[in-house]
Amino acid sequence: GSSVYLKAGEKVTLKELMYGMMLQSGNDAAQAVAICCGGTLDEFVSRMNLKAQELGCASTHFMNPSGLFDEEHYTTARDLAIISRAAMEREDFREIVATSRWESSDTGRIFNNKNKTISQYEGATGIKIGYTERSGRTLAASAKRDGKELIAVVLNDHNWFNDAYSLMDYGFARWDEENDKDREVD
Repeated sequence: GSSVYLKAGEKVTLKELMYGMMLQSGNDAAQAVAICCGGTLDEFVSRMNLKAQELGCASTHFMNPSGLFDEEHYTTARDLAIISRAAMEREDFREIVATSRWESSDTGRIFNNKNKTISQYEGATGIKIGYTERSGRTLAASAKRDGKELIAVVLNDHNWFNDAYSLMDYGFARWDEENDKDREVD
């Protein structure tokens, strides 16, 4: 999996781990955050599953904090959209996933956002890419236009960015059509 190349015994801020996890897809950062916040990997994963249930994600079960493949680790596009929407309610999360490039003032590590949506799609606000050989390419993308924010999720998609953009284009077009109809009635 991807790594930010943490070293045993290295002291790193939680902020750096979050940027490394979300921008660089650092699986080692995800594990470090899980241990830091949950005490153990198992406890953190248990909390992840509980939160998914609380959000109504009936088709999701986590086995690790990073998304690396496991037969018992699964979700759906719908559930990922629900989780993404909940995460985007946090301003600190929004700031991280919308960042193109971040440099740690503590360690000098530089993280470039692997989510090309940020630089390619008008109004992009985030969110995250994922890839494993068995699960394929996954993208949760978001954008905001005219006060409306959309989230598109594609799974196991070789054309992941373009397909997510097409979904958001469709959503924004439908939004515009509905607003135009409302204006005609007024």
